[in-house]
Amino acid sequence: MADENSINWLNPFQSIDLHIADRTDGIKQWAIDHREAIQPFKIFFDGIIQGIERGLQATPPLIMLVIIVLIAWQAAGRRTAVYVAIALSVLGFLSPDAWGLAMTTLAIVVTAVIFSVVIGLPVGILAAKSNRFEAVLRPILDTMQTIPAFVYLVPVVMLVGIGNVSGVLVTVIFALAPLIRLTSLGIRTVNPSVVEAAKAFGSTPAQVLFKVELPMATPTIFAGLNQTIMLSLSMVVIASMISVRGLGNEVLRAMGRLDAGKAIVGGLGIVILAIVLDRVTQGLSRSGRERGHRHWWQTGPVGLVANLFHKPAQ
Repeated sequence: MADENSINWLNPFQSIDLHIADRTDGIKQWAIDHREAIQPFKIFFDGIIQGIERGLQATPPLIMLVIIVLIAWQAAGRRTAVYVAIALSVLGFLSPDAWGLAMTTLAIVVTAVIFSVVIGLPVGILAAKSNRFEAVLRPILDTMQTIPAFVYLVPVVMLVGIGNVSGVLVTVIFALAPLIRLTSLGIRTVNPSVVEAAKAFGSTPAQVLFKVELPMATPTIFAGLNQTIMLSLSMVVIASMISVRGLGNEVLRAMGRLDAGKAIVGGLGIVILAIVLDRVTQGLSRSGRERGHRHWWQTGPVGLVANLFHKPAQ
């Protein structure tokens, strides 16, 4: 700290130096010293990412397209399935490499969303059940959502290094907050009279949670999941700065070379993936009324197959 006599009280920020930057720079050395302890987690994450990516890449593009269209039909109906089929066909014809890059990007996004759900749902449920926990969690979520995405890259790279694992970790941190917030919001906004009725009939807290609160909060939770998926895709280009492969890396390389064609191909690929995933997740949140008061297995391709083997009662 500067000498008191030399402090300009009209501009103390220029006169006083707390050396925060120098002190926090020690985090780098701490990360280097503890990097070996992180390696088992890195290997675990990398195995999951590679397993999903190999499965997507090993499936022939036409078969994968049909699988995704069937999932869209089951989740959101025939019209959405046709829309998804057209969108994915356009994606495949953008360039010979577009489909493979899209599957790599999809593997990164799917892995990040899986870990976001595994972390976000329990934390959101705890936040809904405890006001004190929610009050402690709120500023943390605010910080996660307001810090620029580039800031996440530095500590993660110091601990894990560059590559797809770092990209998934950064994406999870960036995209996790909406799922936690909307899970908590959905459970808190469940009609209290319905919860009281369930308790009056002898339901345990677990039964109230899984049979009353979570089903009634499903549309809100899926809205959070939808936002998490969109935020994960928005990180694709930023994460490519730490050697994450896929469409984002294609856009980054095109920017470095001022190659407008490749940038458009990569950007359109990301947009198409975002649209497809958005339509599918929106379809998953449809209520029973929107499905014609039918269960999910009574609609879509599953319902069609079930009807073919259904024998009318004599």
